[in-house]
Amino acid sequence: MDCGVYAATGDPWLMMGSSGSGGGGGGGVGGQMLGGAFSHESEHDLAAMVSDFLENGSSCGADSRCSSDSDSGFCELAHLADKISYYKVLLDKHGIDMLSVVNSLILSINTMDLHFIRSGSCSCNASCIRFSLVKLLRLSGYDAAVCTSRWQGTGKVPGGDHEYVDIINYNDSGNVDRLIIDIDFRSHFEIARAVPSYNRILKSLPVVYVGTLTKLKQFLQVMVEAAKSSLKQNSMPLPPWRSLAYLQSKWHSPYQRHVNPELESELESELFSGSGFGSEHKLCIGHLNRLKSLIQFEMETERNHVKKPNPTSRVKIVKRFIK
Repeated sequence: MDCGVYAATGDPWLMMGSSGSGGGGGGGVGGQMLGGAFSHESEHDLAAMVSDFLENGSSCGADSRCSSDSDSGFCELAHLADKISYYKVLLDKHGIDMLSVVNSLILSINTMDLHFIRSGSCSCNASCIRFSLVKLLRLSGYDAAVCTSRWQGTGKVPGGDHEYVDIINYNDSGNVDRLIIDIDFRSHFEIARAVPSYNRILKSLPVVYVGTLTKLKQFLQVMVEAAKSSLKQNSMPLPPWRSLAYLQSKWHSPYQRHVNPELESELESELFSGSGFGSEHKLCIGHLNRLKSLIQFEMETERNHVKKPNPTSRVKIVKRFIK
């Protein structure tokens, strides 16, 4: 059977450590972003959920779905890859323009900008990058803010919290449109022992997500199905921190908007006196550099596609998806 596999371009950087924004595909707690930055998940609640999952949820009963046909799993992932491609080509001009703006502003952030953001702990969990981005967006005329969402655990879905950026747009009719910006989008979908087809889908996702909640839900649904298929081929169940309910909680839960971070006056004095350099931001600097490299690679790949236009490619993607 010809599955029509979507060949996504791989990234030059390996995602290190456990998975992001949650427990992690490798079973770790607290998560990491792009192998070096951070998640705001509630480690206590998630640790308990991980422990319960490992003790009670990782075994496969006789009536479970853990047995798999690798061929059918391969074709299923190929179809889901087509869905990702379909959703990406449907991005409207406003979404494309905003993604270009956000990527350009992230590339303009320098490491010195990060040091003036108060961390309040040994690590600022990449808040300094988000607040730096918000500052640049607001200077460009956008109503942007850092959003912190929190939710309580229910049933098998662990509680937690998440931090992202949003932009509020007011249109001519008086309605409000809200765009979500997540600077570490791929890390939410990293899983343990992923099959190669799944990794290709993961790397086909945008490095930085910019779009509506509706569009975001479409990506979440596809990636959860892809994770189930990949894990099924390895006789592994889907962990609760990779469920659709948990993922949606990150962006659909009640949130607070924050525009201005607190400035660290003592740190600022140290920087100008040369006596210190904000050691709590070292991990963030590493994350910023990796993020820039991934964005530059993604932009270069897109430019290469434009240089070799295929007028029927968009139609082919749509036709494969609707078959």
